[in-house]
Amino acid sequence: MAVQFVALAVLLVISGLFSIAETSMMAVNRYRLKALVRMGNRGAQYAAELLAKTDKLLGVILLGNNLVLVTVIGIELFGDDKYVMMAATLVITFLILVFSEVTPKVIGAAYAERIAPLASYVLKPLLRILYPVVWFVNLFVAPLLYVFRVHSKSGAHSQRMTMEELRLLVLESGQFMPKKHQSILVNLFDLEAITVEDVMTPRAQIEAIDLEASTETILAQLTTAYHTRLPAYRGELGNLAGILHLRKVMQLMRSEEFDRKALAGLLAQPYFVPAGTPAFAQLQYFQENRQRIALVVDEYGELQGLVTLEDIIEEIIGEFTTTAPVKSETYFWDKDGSALVEGSSVLRDLNRKLGLALPLDGPKTLNGLILEHLQDIPAAGVALKIADVPMEIVQTQDRVIKTVRLFRPRLSDLAQAA
Repeated sequence: MAVQFVALAVLLVISGLFSIAETSMMAVNRYRLKALVRMGNRGAQYAAELLAKTDKLLGVILLGNNLVLVTVIGIELFGDDKYVMMAATLVITFLILVFSEVTPKVIGAAYAERIAPLASYVLKPLLRILYPVVWFVNLFVAPLLYVFRVHSKSGAHSQRMTMEELRLLVLESGQFMPKKHQSILVNLFDLEAITVEDVMTPRAQIEAIDLEASTETILAQLTTAYHTRLPAYRGELGNLAGILHLRKVMQLMRSEEFDRKALAGLLAQPYFVPAGTPAFAQLQYFQENRQRIALVVDEYGELQGLVTLEDIIEEIIGEFTTTAPVKSETYFWDKDGSALVEGSSVLRDLNRKLGLALPLDGPKTLNGLILEHLQDIPAAGVALKIADVPMEIVQTQDRVIKTVRLFRPRLSDLAQAA
C-alpha cells in the first residue's frame, strides 16, 4: 500500500509538470517569444519551433500526461498485473488522446478567436454553478502558489508588450498598413536607441562664418549660404561666437553699414548638447527650449558636429527637405553589384539605403570604421571585408580615406551578420 501511494504521488507530480508545460506553451506571448529568439535565447528558439507544430506539440504533452493518468486508473481498476495494466493503459490512452485531447485542442488552437467567445457562453454560467467547488479547490491552490511566489493575478501585467515586441509587431503587419506608415513607426521605435552623434552633421561638414575673414568673403558666403542659421566663429571652428540667423542679416546687408562688428551684434547664444544625448530626448529639448539647432560637443567640450530639428525629424519620416550640397550623396548598387561611396559616408545611411549591416557601436563614418579595423591608414587598392561586406579603397588623401568601393554581400552573409 505504501509503495502504491508513493507511486501515485510521483505520477501526480509528473502529470502536473506536463500540465504546466501545456499551459505555458499555449499562453506564451508570441511576440515576446519572437523578441527572445531575435536576441539568441536558445530555449525561446526551441519553443518557437514547437509552437510552429501545434498538433505535434499537443500530442507529445498530452501523450505523456495521459499515460501517467491512465497508469493511475489502471492500478486502481485492474490491480498491478503487468499484462492487464499494459493493455488497459494503451487502450484508454489511445481513446482519450484521439477523442478528448489532441483533436479538440488542435481545433481550439486553430480557431481560438472564433471558439473562445462562443465557449464563454457555456463556461460563464458553469462557473457560477460550480463556484463553491472551484472556491474550495482554490483554498488549497492559493497556499501552494504563495509558496512558489506565483501571483495568480499577474498575468495581465506580464502580457504588456515591450518596445521591442511592439517593433516586431509593426514589422510583421506590413500587409495591413501602408509601407510608409510602417517605416515611420519603426523609425520612431529606433529613435530611442540612437544619439545626436548618430544624426549630426560632422564638424568637417559644418557650414559656418569666420568673423575674422574679409567683409567681401563674408558677404559672398552669406549670399550663397544654403542654411538659414549659421554658426559663427573666430579664427577656427572650435572658437564659436554664436549663431547667425540670415533673416536678421538681410536688412544689414542692404545698408551701407555692413561690417564685422555689426554682424557680431546679431549673433545669438549657441546651444550646446553632449554627443551622447538620445535623439528622442533631444527632440523634446528642442521643443522645450524653442530651439532648432544645437552644437554637439564631446566629454572634453570639443566641438564634434551640429544637429538640427530637421535632422531628427528626418530620422522618423525620411528626407522631406531639399538635401544640402554637402549631404548630396546618393547610394545605389551598380549593375556589377558594387557601389562607389565617399569615406565620410555615415554608416547608418549606408545600412539603410544599401541594405547592409555594418556595425554602429563604434565609429560613425565609413572612414572611421575602416581605420579602426585596419589600425592603420591604408593605401589605394587595399581590399578588406567588414561585417561580410567586401570593400576596396579607391582613394586616400591627407590621412583620410576619400573614396571606397563596396561590393554587394550575399543574402546569407547579411542574415548571419544581422
